[in-house]
Amino acid sequence: MKIHLIDGTYELFRGFYGPPPKKAPDGREVGATVGLLRSLLALLNDPDVTHVGVAFDHVVESFRNDLFAGYKTGEGIDPDLFAQFPLAEAAVAALGLVVWPMVEFEADDAIATAAIRFRDDPAVQQIIVCSPDKDLAQLVAGQRVVCWDRRREIIYDEAAVMEKYGVPPASIPDWLALVGDAADGIPGIPAWGAKSAATVLSQFGHIEEIPADLAQWPISAGRARRLAENLAAQRDDALLYRRLTMLRSDVPLTESLSDLEWRGARSEFRQFCHELGVDDLPDRVPTRAV
Repeated sequence: MKIHLIDGTYELFRGFYGPPPKKAPDGREVGATVGLLRSLLALLNDPDVTHVGVAFDHVVESFRNDLFAGYKTGEGIDPDLFAQFPLAEAAVAALGLVVWPMVEFEADDAIATAAIRFRDDPAVQQIIVCSPDKDLAQLVAGQRVVCWDRRREIIYDEAAVMEKYGVPPASIPDWLALVGDAADGIPGIPAWGAKSAATVLSQFGHIEEIPADLAQWPISAGRARRLAENLAAQRDDALLYRRLTMLRSDVPLTESLSDLEWRGARSEFRQFCHELGVDDLPDRVPTRAV
């Protein structure tokens, strides 16, 4: 079997900024939720999609905001989108899928926990992380755990991660710490760009393993000197940024492998869709033999 782990928050944003807005009969904006449901139904119509977990940021803030004041918050999110956070979770649950709403942790942490928990199970052929988020690339392991950018139809196995970022999955947190990640509010270290970070980390692996002897660096001495000076001046910051980018694997998920098996929509799904003003969706739910 394959396990599909879905970044529900990403899918919700995609549903909000992709299709045109849609109002429910009661006047609520529900376009993002409807887009999310359509996306999940398209996935479930593939008979190979049998075991699924969907993680959401129930709130945007997490434990990382306590570690770093500049970390991302809910500020700036469109109110029409923000209002659909709980609606989306309810919609996915009505569709019969396992939902992980994160408060202390983030959706990516739930995905990481599930991926690490089930990746060595002999019954699992492959774990597919459905998201293009570069943070999740750190979970990739050979071809057993891969990331799938559904919008662009690109699968990232370990070789593809190395080709895209210039570092193996284990070095992705270090790479993000040095380069920065504007989406998460991580500024990175000055002068460290994607190429220089990849060149250095591809040889040394992790920030603390980068040697003080610049002669060992795989770049010119002049360039190495500036990078080393900036890293030395902000070493504690770099290690903090790496801590922020490292996904947690200790989220208290209670589901077993069998719990992830999708057995069809719940009885309330048709009424839920009626309230959203999309009476056609229940007829698109595939029938599975249980």
